[in-house]
Amino acid sequence: MPHLKPRLPRGFRDFLPEAMLKRDYVITTVREVFHRYGFEPLQTPVLELRETLFGKYGEDAEQLIFEAQHGRSDKDPLAMRYDLTVPLARVVAQYENDLKFPFRRYQIAPVWRGERPQRGRYREFYQCDADIVGVGSMAADAELISLLVTVLQRLGFVEVVVKINNRKLLTGMGQYAGVETAQLADLYRSVDKFDKIGADGVAEELRGRGIAPAVVARMMTLLQAQGPGLAALDAAETLMQGSAEAREGIAELRDMAQHMAALNIPPAFYEFDFTMVRGLGYYTGPIFEAVFKGGGMGSISGGGRYDQLIGMFRKESLPTTGISLGIERFIDLMDDLNLYPAHIGGTVVQALVTIFSEDTRAESTRLAAELRAAGLCTELYMAEGKLKLGKQFEYADKKRIPLVVILGSDEIAQGVVKVKRLADASETTVPRADLPAALRHLLPA
Repeated sequence: MPHLKPRLPRGFRDFLPEAMLKRDYVITTVREVFHRYGFEPLQTPVLELRETLFGKYGEDAEQLIFEAQHGRSDKDPLAMRYDLTVPLARVVAQYENDLKFPFRRYQIAPVWRGERPQRGRYREFYQCDADIVGVGSMAADAELISLLVTVLQRLGFVEVVVKINNRKLLTGMGQYAGVETAQLADLYRSVDKFDKIGADGVAEELRGRGIAPAVVARMMTLLQAQGPGLAALDAAETLMQGSAEAREGIAELRDMAQHMAALNIPPAFYEFDFTMVRGLGYYTGPIFEAVFKGGGMGSISGGGRYDQLIGMFRKESLPTTGISLGIERFIDLMDDLNLYPAHIGGTVVQALVTIFSEDTRAESTRLAAELRAAGLCTELYMAEGKLKLGKQFEYADKKRIPLVVILGSDEIAQGVVKVKRLADASETTVPRADLPAALRHLLPA
């Protein structure tokens, strides 16, 4: 039989143990914050009906949805989930009698997109979403910003800012500037590129889309009405007093700012940015995304309010806001910035129990069982061949196992065990009954 070259499709990845331990650390940290904020877990299937996913995201995004091949016996076309938000909307409508509202849920699961693979952008990747269903108050949006900032702080990020805008304000800006309703979607697409192509690039693209130069000039003035803190909102409100939609968007952002202040969110972690759009078509109110100040990564988290989406699955919609944490980009940045604790990324094993000789193998095996029963992550040396302690120490060192346990004939007779800590080559002898406590004391913090 010919040998196949082992390879993966582009945009997909394997994760070896060291990488998986880092991923588990980040995901566990995020899950702990979700629980601290009172969010409950939810899981949905990989595949959804095609009709469930299409018609929700906008034309550009839906070109990236993977449609699924399936058996001829299935009559309904299927597709792989593009995000975790539309499946949530389906779940709320399908199980509304079983849920308690407000419904606070989180989901940590892979999604699939037909992206052009590049750094920080993959075809299969994990999303970590938190959503609040059934709350129209801006308190819910502020709660998600607080959750995001808490995650960023727990993971050690400092050079990150959460940019906040409002789709109502964007629409009001377009209408005030004179953009035709039919061209508002084109406006969003161009403004969304502001960070990449700059003000001149956006203006040129808007003119290229057939928007009149005078309208483009007014729009650019509005987009660049920036300032620290609430000054940006003051400037926008002064310019657009005649736009009801803009006033509503600004009022929501002011309300949101008051809730964020009450939640003690450090002002250095967020700013109002009228050039931030969020491309998905279902957003209806406040939108937000976190950006690494060092650049080169794009947004590392994003979300917003989507009050109409659930209404696509039931007679009446429910106010909803949510956030998606870019777990893959978190991990890439943490690798670049070396933000992992020293003990993360080596091994789960805390102690290796060596085999001194064939005569002591049974007793070493019993000792390993005792340590596991005591709650210690313990590996029993099992490589075949000659039993040389030096080789076993070398094995532990390569795996970055911190402690090595030695149980020879003399130790067995005396009821003691030797422990060697590889970090400083120190050795200690302890009574066998005291071994679990001694190992915990010797483990790195």
